[in-house]
Amino acid sequence: MYIQLKPEHEQFIQAQMATGRYENADDVIAKALKLLEEWEKGYQEWEEETRQKIAIGLAQIERGEVVDGEVVMARLTEKIRKARENPLKI
Repeated sequence: MYIQLKPEHEQFIQAQMATGRYENADDVIAKALKLLEEWEKGYQEWEEETRQKIAIGLAQIERGEVVDGEVVMARLTEKIRKARENPLKI
């Protein structure tokens, strides 16, 4: 596989190698790909968790298990007020 890098990416790779943490460009690229893979996995997990939370919320709405928006805002406003009064006891 042939990959052409932008000059700024080449400079970044060179800078990483200059730190001594990486022996060569392949090591830098391997680390970058590992981090991307981990990020993607985390994103997919977050996405699935969010879908599940939305499904739970929709089911609660269908059952009428909801709180009026004005009540929610009043609770949040009160919580913010208390936090401002005593920021160490949130």
